[in-house]
Formats: sequence, C-alpha cells, structure tokens
Amino acid sequence: MDFITLLFLFSAFFTASAQQIQSNVSRSSSLTPTTNPTWLSRSGLYAFGFYKQDNGYAVGIFMAGIPEKTVVWTAKRDDPPVSSNATLLFASDGSLVLQMGQEQVAVVAESSGSASASMLNSGNFVIYGSDQGIIWESFDYPTDTLLPSQRLFAGSEIVSSISDTRPSTGIFRLKMQNDGNLVQYPVDTPDTAPYAYYASGTNGLGDNVTLNFDADGHLYLLNATSFNIRNLTDGGYPTKETIYLMRIDVDGIFRLYSHNLTQKGNWSTVWSSSSDVCSPKGLCGLNGFCVTNNQKAECVCLPGFEMVQQGNWTAGCERNFTVESCKSKNGDIKYNMQEVANTIWEDASYSALTVPFKDSCSQACLADCNCEAVLFKDRTCQKQRLPLRYGRRQLTDSTVAFIKVSTSTPTPTPTTPNGNMQRENKKEIRVNILIISASIGALGCMMLVISAIVLYKNHFRYKKLSCDGNVELSDDFAPRSFTYSELEKVTDGFREEIGRGSFGAVFKGAMSNGQKVVAVKRLEKVLAEGEREFQTEMKVIGRTHHRNLVRLLGYCHDGSHRLLVYEYMSNGSLADILFTPEKQPCWDERMGIARNVARGILYLHEECEQQIIHCDIKPQNILMDECGCAKISDFGLAKLLKPDQTRTFTAGIRGTKGYVAPEWHRKLPITVKADVYSYGIMLFEIICCRKSVDWNLPEEESVLDEWVCDCFESGNLTELVGNEVADKKQVERMVKLGLWCIQDDPSLRPSMKKVLLMLEGTVDIPVPPKPDSFLSTI
Repeated sequence: MDFITLLFLFSAFFTASAQQIQSNVSRSSSLTPTTNPTWLSRSGLYAFGFYKQDNGYAVGIFMAGIPEKTVVWTAKRDDPPVSSNATLLFASDGSLVLQMGQEQVAVVAESSGSASASMLNSGNFVIYGSDQGIIWESFDYPTDTLLPSQRLFAGSEIVSSISDTRPSTGIFRLKMQNDGNLVQYPVDTPDTAPYAYYASGTNGLGDNVTLNFDADGHLYLLNATSFNIRNLTDGGYPTKETIYLMRIDVDGIFRLYSHNLTQKGNWSTVWSSSSDVCSPKGLCGLNGFCVTNNQKAECVCLPGFEMVQQGNWTAGCERNFTVESCKSKNGDIKYNMQEVANTIWEDASYSALTVPFKDSCSQACLADCNCEAVLFKDRTCQKQRLPLRYGRRQLTDSTVAFIKVSTSTPTPTPTTPNGNMQRENKKEIRVNILIISASIGALGCMMLVISAIVLYKNHFRYKKLSCDGNVELSDDFAPRSFTYSELEKVTDGFREEIGRGSFGAVFKGAMSNGQKVVAVKRLEKVLAEGEREFQTEMKVIGRTHHRNLVRLLGYCHDGSHRLLVYEYMSNGSLADILFTPEKQPCWDERMGIARNVARGILYLHEECEQQIIHCDIKPQNILMDECGCAKISDFGLAKLLKPDQTRTFTAGIRGTKGYVAPEWHRKLPITVKADVYSYGIMLFEIICCRKSVDWNLPEEESVLDEWVCDCFESGNLTELVGNEVADKKQVERMVKLGLWCIQDDPSLRPSMKKVLLMLEGTVDIPVPPKPDSFLSTI
C-alpha cells in the first residue's frame, strides 16, 4: 500500500512538473513573422503565432509537427493580414496584443493581470493568472475547428471559413443551441427550423448540453448531468500515432478527420454530417441552385441569370437582361416562363393559388406583373419575387419552378462552386472543335486580308455614333465621354425626370436601340473646373467597382454642361421604400440593406484605389436594383460642389441637414468618420422605418436620434419597431451600434470595418455612452 501511495505521489509530481514546463511564455515575450514566429507546444505538434496568409501573415494555432501544416484557430479572423514588421507581444500588463511598429493593431486576448502563457499539447493556447489558474484559453473561442478535449458549449457556434485558403468568416454555422439541439444554418439567419439543414434531434433532452470530442474520434452530446444524450460518432478509432479534428468546412458540412503521424498524405474523412453535398442552404448564392454530379456539388444560375462574380458562388447570380415594364405599348407580353424541374427553394411566396396544371401556374405568373417566379407542386401555385434562395435539385421532389425571363434568354450552364465549366458530352465537343478548327483554317487567309484592310482604314479613327443617333455603351473599364447632344437623344430631350437629388435632376434614358436603360444625372451648381480635372475625377469614380455601388457608365463635359450616366436602378431609392408604409421591407430585409450599405461604404473608405469620403450618406442616395440589392449613389461628387450651394447643403458644409456630423459645425478636419455618423442616423431610420426628423410626431419623438437614445436608456426598445416581429436582442444590438456611430467625438465612432463586423454579429457591441449633445442641424 505504501508503494502504491508513493507511486501516485510521484505521478502527480511528474504531471505538475510537465505543466510547468509547458508554461513557457513569460510576460514581455514577443513574436515576429520572420525571426521568431511561434511558441511551440512541448510535443512540437502545435504552434501558436504567425503563419503565412496571402501576401502577409495571420496569428493563430496550427499543426507544425506534420508536413501538411493545418490551421485550427485564427485570431481576429476577419482582419486583413499583417506585414512582416508586425509584432505579437505578451505585454507587461498581461494582455496579448498585435502591433505594427509602436501602434497597437488588435487585442488578441483580454487577459490583464496574467502571469504566463503556454501552448499545450492539446492544441489549446492558455493564459494563466498569478495562481496558475487558466484565465483565458483559445478553446473557449473556436473558429471553424474543434480539437479532442475541446467542447462547444450551449449558446456557442463555430462558423466556416470563406475559402480553403482564407480564414475569414464564411457562410455556414454550426450552433449548440440552448434547447439541446445541435443545428446547422446559413449565417445571418434566425435559429428556426425553416433555415436549418442539419439537426441532431436532441432538442428538449436536457439543459446546458455540450458537444464533446474525445481523443479516439468520439463526438457526443452531454447534458448538464453528464448524461450522454446522443452519439454523433461511435468513437473507438485508432489513437496510436493518429490525431483527429472536427471542422465545419467551406461547403457547409462538418466532418471528422484523421491523420496518421507516421505516414505522409492528406487528412482522411472519418465521418460527415451529411452525404448530400447539396444539403447546405445557400451554397450557390441567390438565384442559383445546387446540382449533385458524381458526388460533387455544381452550381447553376436560373434561366436569364449569370454569376455576379466569376469563381465566387457566394455572390450568387444576377439577371443578364434589363428589366422593363411588364407589357409593351401595344399590349404584347415581353417575357416568357422557363421551367426548372425538381428543385427545392425557400418559400417566400406572397400569394398561393390552387390550379389544376403546371401550365396554369406558369400563365398566372406571366399575367401578374409583380410575379417573377412561381413554384408548382400538388396543384399549389406559389408566386414569388426575386431573389430565390437556398435552391437545390432533388429528383425525388416534384416541385417545378417557372422563372420569368426575357424572350431571348440563353440556357443556363452548370458550373462547380469554384467556377469551372462542366462538359457533359466531351466527345461531341471535341468533334465540334475539329470542325470549327478546319473551318477557321480554310478561311484564315481571307480573314487576315479583310482584317488588314479594316485595320488600315480605321487605325486612327475614334469611335463615333451612327448617323441614326443610336448610342451604345462599350464594356471598357473607364467610363466613356458623351456630348450633350448625344445625351439629349438618349433621354428624348430630358423628357422623363425620375428623381432629383443633392446634385441635380435625374432623367431616364435608353441606349443600344432601347435595350439598355440608363439614368442621366444633370449636375447643377458644380465647380467650373477644367475639362482635364473633371475627367480625372470621372475616371477615379469610374474605377470604383463594387456590387453595392451604383456604376458610373459615362459622363459629359460639354461647355457648361456637366452630366453623368449611371446604371438604372429600377426600384428607386431606399427612402421610397422605407418611408412608404405599403412598400416597407421586413426586419430581416432591412438588416440586409444595412449590411449592403455598410459594405459599400467600407469599399469607399478602405478598399478602392483612392479613398473616397461620401459626405452625404442618406436613404435618398441609396438606390435599389431589381433584386432588392442596395447600392450607394453620388459617391465621389462632394468635391465638385460649390461651397455656396444651400438648397440641401448648409453653407460651407457638405452633407444633408439632419445627417451631417458635429465636426462640420465645429470646423474640425473631416475624415471617414463623418460618413460613419451619417450611417448611424440612417441606421436608426432603417430600424424604425421613419425619417430622422418628423415634426408631425409628438415633440419627444420628432428628432429620431434623441428618441432612440431615450428609449435605449429607459429599456423601451420595442417602441422603436412598433408591432413588427423582430428579435429583441437584435434590435438592441442595432440600436447600440447606431449610438456608437453618432458619438460626438469622431475617435469614439467605429470604423466601417468594425461596423460591418458588428452588423454581421461577429463582434460584441459594448454599451455605448450617451452622446455629449444633440446638435440641432435642422
């Protein structure tokens, strides 16, 4: 008995000593990407520190002890990579911070008062307090991966990466719900059954349920009494020289992987949550659907649609034709219906009919100008508006979708989610290639002669309009220049005014024989700069391409005339739909609009070739395309405005009354934070579906930002959304974000990057201070 006791004491001493050896990072220690990049675990398998990411470096945890370097955790995953002169410092106050020179870039771990840190053999990076208790650990903040001994607690989730090579937040999540159910959803969706595509079926089987992971590959759910309520995997897999990890992959499926440390090769899949690669909802983006081909997922755009961004299916598909009025002047229908069989979509119908045949359903949509698609099944005809979401082909389902398209729409071609074209009949294509090649060879000499003649005659000629006045737009990167007379013809003498904004009136026009509708803005009271300076500004604006910016197609600098030609936004402005009760979008749609606008402003501030401060963010300058996507207009124009214009701008101040930041009035330097302030005011309008100032309301509610602040302090946030059904926590988050945006001190306002992360729910929003004052700009 004494021998056993001695052996036990020796074992305990050895274990304690090993833990001390692993606690090998002291305060004031630091890492750099090139000279001292990592802190290793005692086994040498795991490393914490810098790893290569794109053209820079990220901070995270990865397996350094195997040839296939595998990242299992990334700090600040949505921040851009840092350069080689960055430093990761375990500061003297105990916090773990990332620095560029002397400037602090990010706090990796809030651990003030810590004494030491360690990269453990489990893959967990921990920070100890003075009593050697753990006060922070990476296991508590998983990204897309779980390691053996790591748990996913109730209310927590892991989110896929955006791609196999980029760790930024992706589009799928796995959540351990408080009701005991482990469920997979697309990101930015409610935790409700219509959005789920995998569930463990354990809801109601216990409180504080956790997802647990053992070293033998056993994945299972335990309730608060440590009772096993569900095995996801049986476990018992080999553990000798074999390691495991669980990850929610880019494609939305979470899998258990194994790797033999003695063998070279990639990770092997042991188990997956689904064998259907098309089961994750949203894999193919808006207006796209997933098709399984040889156990691989392929994405197909709806008829009449094309990919928004080649190689990126997350962006979805957009129409390849211009939407016009439902019927022509003589009453002829301009559209037909194209069938997409055996597909499942999200049910977002605005009307449901009972009809005997699918053709009757198709005709019902064709006759309804508000209908853009219908789903027919079991005599039920559901009318839909675009976009369609969560599409997938399921041959066992009899649902037929009909899509309203232009009368000349090409047939869609299936592609993989990586954007590579699929050929279903390679033999036939090879034959066609041979025939075409032979034809080209036979006609080659003739074409060369003809081409030489054409090139000789047109070598130094500029592109001109045809004599009949038919104006066309080229697909060149830069906007093209128009004469005033050309734009007079395009707009039929500026006949149809479709809006009036801060810079002047906007007219509807048509080009390319009426096939392309455009918006022509006639600038008023702009600076009389020279032609070269004006063209320079136009080229800068023309090079700003983003899906949430209205694209500039051309301009006119003809004498005193200044005009701009934009893509046409068929659904008007955000103000049109936000302040018109019958058009108001639901809460989720409004939050989508808020995110879209934030993405556009972020691009202007940080991502475009030359930084642009908009200076006039407001609902009237947010336009809506045919798919309901919000796009920012009038960017880059503020510097063209005369300082004495006072119709919508205050004297010496660029920006609309009610939206301008306090620094304009104080004659302080104007930075991108002025746009953040305006965005905050507009966010309140989006939340409440009302204007920032409305004197028809009671006095205490007339100024929106003051009323929102009062409701926040009194805890009466439900008043802001009235009878609308909206998640209270989400309303609170958005209100707190708006209050941060309108802080009087610009340094307290978040950057648009941080605003977007808060909107997407990836960053906590602390309680904001009350703004120092509410300046009257009315």
